[in-house]
Amino acid sequence: MKLAKRLVLATTALAAVAAGTLASATVGQAAVSQPARHGVDAPAALKVPAGNRLTGVFSAAGVQTYTCSDGAWKLLEPAATLWARNDRSHRPVALHSRGPVWVSTVDGSAVNAAAVANSPKTGTIPELLLKSTTTRGAGVFADVSYIQRLDTHGGVAPAAACTGTDQVSVPYSATYAFYKPAK
Repeated sequence: MKLAKRLVLATTALAAVAAGTLASATVGQAAVSQPARHGVDAPAALKVPAGNRLTGVFSAAGVQTYTCSDGAWKLLEPAATLWARNDRSHRPVALHSRGPVWVSTVDGSAVNAAAVANSPKTGTIPELLLKSTTTRGAGVFADVSYIQRLDTHGGVAPAAACTGTDQVSVPYSATYAFYKPAK
């Protein structure tokens, strides 16, 4: 049953992304090719090293899915939709999932990354600095070097113990800032 629920959620999310992408084929393309580049505020521990430039800032909403492992909740995967931070209609431009990976729904480019620093926040998942481990494609995520997960809300695993193979998805939101090497 849990797998069926995840498939329904994933199918619904992909359908929403496809509909949003089709509905915004011309206007949405402008939003992706010119992502918001306004500065972001980050804790000192999450500052991106010199020699990198901010290339995109995206808002995100989704879930952090946890699974029961030896009586405790363990992160299984994130699942979120990203949109240009300045887009009030929230047209999807990327999906975020296990890896972690971010994939553009407009140009197919992608970036995988690994956390290198975190900044805990009370009552929410921590803010993160992630370093790219690989990229693909020639689009918005090509050559990304660093990613910041900022302004997090929600997504915290339940405090209660769990049993068996229980799973729970907890809503969260965040801002993701993407950087590329300065040229």
